[in-house]
Formats: sequence, structure tokens, C-alpha cells
Amino acid sequence: MAYESGSFETALAAAAGEDYALFRELRLAYLESASRQLDLLRRSRCDANWQTAALRLQGIASSFHDEDLSVLAREAVSGAPGDPSVVRRIGMHLDEIGGQIAV
Repeated sequence: MAYESGSFETALAAAAGEDYALFRELRLAYLESASRQLDLLRRSRCDANWQTAALRLQGIASSFHDEDLSVLAREAVSGAPGDPSVVRRIGMHLDEIGGQIAV
């Protein structure tokens, strides 16, 4: 799944207005929060921890209108705990977003 900016970028722009520094700060805060949940997914050793991290990730993605991450988080919620494929794809998605911070 390739990262498409769409709604996510629109949501950030609406929140930041013309303030590019705020736009960057919001993007960074989003990435830090989502990355924290991804780390918890990676370290989950039981179904409950996996579900909690996946649901939190889904909430973060939804609040920032990141549809691609929402889809991946829903996949994690409904899939097998510890699924390395979904963890890898979530990581790749966040890396793609993070690569745009330096712009």
C-alpha cells in the first residue's frame, strides 16, 4: 500500500492554517504517537496487548484522517496477534510519512 497524502495532509493543513512550523509539529506529533503504538504492537506478547495497541493506532489514524493507516490498523485488530506482515506495512507507511518531514 503506497502512501497517499489526501485526507491526512488536508487535515493537517486545516489544523495548521498558514503556519508551516505548526504543520510540521503536528506531523511529528502524529508520527511519534503512531510510532509508539507500533512499538507496542511489536512488543506485544498477548492478544490483549496486541488488540489495545492496534485499537489505539486505529484511533490515532482516524483522528488525523490517515485512511491508509486506518486500514492497516483495522487489519491488525481483526488479524492474528503478532502478524509480522501488518507490523512491517505499518512501519513502512510511517517511514513514508516521516520522510516528508525534512522537506
